Amino acid sequence: MFWNKLRKSELSRDTMWMLLGHGAQLPIRAVYFVLIARSLGAQGYGAFIGVTSLATMMAPFASMGSGNILIKHVASDRSEFARFWGRTILLTWSSGVILTIATAVLSLFILPPTIPFLLVVTVAIADLLFLSMLNVSAQAFQGFQRMTMTSFLLVLPNATRLLALVVLIAIKKPTPMDLGYVYLVSTGIAFLAGVYLVGRELGKAAYRGRILDAEVREGLYFSVALCSQSIFNDIDKTMLTRLSTLQAAGIYAAAYRLIDVAFIPIRSLISASYARFFQSGAQGMRGTVALVGKLLPVAAGYALAASLVLFVSAPLLPLVFGRDFAEATDALRWLALLPLLKVLHYFPANALTGAGFQGLRTACLVTTALFNVALNLWLVPTYSWKGSACASLASDGLYAVIIWVAVLWKLRTCACAVADQ
Repeated sequence: MFWNKLRKSELSRDTMWMLLGHGAQLPIRAVYFVLIARSLGAQGYGAFIGVTSLATMMAPFASMGSGNILIKHVASDRSEFARFWGRTILLTWSSGVILTIATAVLSLFILPPTIPFLLVVTVAIADLLFLSMLNVSAQAFQGFQRMTMTSFLLVLPNATRLLALVVLIAIKKPTPMDLGYVYLVSTGIAFLAGVYLVGRELGKAAYRGRILDAEVREGLYFSVALCSQSIFNDIDKTMLTRLSTLQAAGIYAAAYRLIDVAFIPIRSLISASYARFFQSGAQGMRGTVALVGKLLPVAAGYALAASLVLFVSAPLLPLVFGRDFAEATDALRWLALLPLLKVLHYFPANALTGAGFQGLRTACLVTTALFNVALNLWLVPTYSWKGSACASLASDGLYAVIIWVAVLWKLRTCACAVADQ
């Protein structure tokens, strides 16, 4: 009976498809991560992660939130796809070019001079142009709730990167710069495939009508929110390369990458339920909070179990990644609580977005991101990766508190407004 009910649930099916997509990434990312770590060592891995983290922080502005707006409109009216897909392409390409140049310039001031400038350029093009277009292609299918294709496009760049890395290692012992070249080429191949599939399956883009100020403003809210999310997820790795050592950055990044891997099932549920938050938003905050009530208990239960497994299995890290990563055992134990903290803020944050309060969510994220940067500036020079770990735990905990306060406030004010009518 339970299994039949599960199969009939669209959300369950979509979550399973996203879980398969994210789950397929799990072994691919694990092998990719181990190969890079063992090939480059802690110092080389720290250099590469420092560059990719900088690009990741800039990436949300590469599409100006147009992918989220595409999901919002297509989830309500599929006939709007061609128009919003055209706008998404224009915004992603134009802003991606500008951000690639900006990232290259910023790297001169943020990253240590030992990191090759050309490595920054190759990673920036791969992530801010090619991967950004691939991500909005996945969002196009997400708007139609075609999670099979969304899942496939999520797996695709990981698969092409792993294949390219295996070929590179078979030829020579790679340097961070070698890795940058294959990173660029393999991401470009995935990007071309993704854009082709959108055109074939969903239709071509229409470049008509001007982009409204309200759409730009809403897209900017999404971009700032995603950028702020990236800052308090990734700024610590970039700051470690500058304020501490590349080896410390590599050790910390290795531990944090396992946190990301453990979070994959939750991310699947978040992706599968995202469009439904906009649909529930038709009933206001009560509708989106009701959806949170259905999703949060299962997600929190898994996150708690994942945190315990991470803590207990931490001593295995040096056996897998090599002796350079001996300190990663302690780093993983410090960070083990993060999956639970992230669960506690992701779902209520989506409730705000679905109910039309993306601006409020963005304000909460910006506040938390600034808090995270300040903590890292204070703690990293003295405590190295332990300072970054403290900053991450404090930031995710603070954001969970702030976002729930915002949700309860809006729930109360919206209820009062209805009562007064």
